[in-house]
Order: sequence, then structure tokens, then C-alpha cells
Amino acid sequence: MLSNQHALIEDFKARTNGRMPELWTSDERNCYPGVLLKNYGISTPQERQGTRGRFPNPILTPPPDLVYATVHKQRQKGRVIDIEIRQIFGTPPQLQEALTRSSVSRHVNTAFVERFNGTTRHRNSRQARKTYAFSKDWDCHEDQAFLTLVGYNFCWAVRTLGVLNSDGRRQKRSPAMAQGITDHVWTVKEFLRYQIPMRK
Repeated sequence: MLSNQHALIEDFKARTNGRMPELWTSDERNCYPGVLLKNYGISTPQERQGTRGRFPNPILTPPPDLVYATVHKQRQKGRVIDIEIRQIFGTPPQLQEALTRSSVSRHVNTAFVERFNGTTRHRNSRQARKTYAFSKDWDCHEDQAFLTLVGYNFCWAVRTLGVLNSDGRRQKRSPAMAQGITDHVWTVKEFLRYQIPMRK
């Protein structure tokens, strides 16, 4: 599991050219702070204690612009009864500024990724919990995940992403349209017939 988290953040860093997001949020899985430091941390030399022995190895410290907070949920009989925000990296003013500048939320939460995970499980039975539709072969699982994610981003007109045209009519948009990747909602036929260049 830890290697998966490293691969996820490494891939994100490569796709964003190393640009630091204004705010990181997650649940309290204990691997995330170490993964963030491994990818974005600053190598900081440590002073030797005393006059004998080797100098200690440098440690990774968070850069000044790394702001990371977690959502701590208290449960009772399987139901969430309280939520506590715990800041891991950054300062409270940095956290408040990031929330103020956010265009989607004013609170630290994991609602967006949880909603996406729920949608993915709904659209891909191989990722549903407690099901007989689980994958027996990793390649098939990966192919199905690819089909699901691309279909979600290009072929699904999300109601909340619609915008008003100049004539006052509401234009339906897919997530890919909202990001400026395409100019129309793809049909399933168009998606399946699109030729993807092979990696060298």
C-alpha cells in the first residue's frame, strides 16, 4: 500500500511539473506525511551532538509553502459523531488563506475524493466492495479502470459543470470540457474508436 501512495504522489508531481498545491487534505492514514516529505521535502543537514562520531544524516523538512491538514472522524456504532481538523504542515494563517482562496470549499474535507471514489465504484463493479465482480487478472482490472475513468471525464455531462451560453441557454459539460481538454461531450462510439498512441 505504501508503494502505491508513493507512486501516486510521484505521478502527481511529474504531471504538475513539481508545482506545489496550495492545500493538501486527506484522512489520517499515517503514510501521507512521509510520502509528501519524500517528494517535496527539503534536505536539511543536522548538527552533530558533541565532538566525536559521524555527522548525522540530513533529514527531510517541509518547505515553507507545504500546507497539509487531515480530517479526524470520531465514530460511534459505525456512525460519525464528530469531525476534528488536524494541521500537519504549515501554519494556521496559511491554512486559512488557502481555504479563503479556494473556489470549491471553505472547510478542510475529503468529500471530493470520497464522492469520486463512490462514483468510480458505481460505474466500475470491479472496484465495488463485497462483490463477486472482483478482477482475477491485474491487466483486465487496469483496462477496466482506464475505460471507466476516461468515460467519466469525456463522455459524462455532469449537471453541476453546466454553464450559461451567451444566449442564456445552459451548455452541458463534461469534466474534460471544464478543464479545456475538449470542446464537446464525447459519445461512447467516439471514445472507443479513438486511437491512443502507443508508448515507446
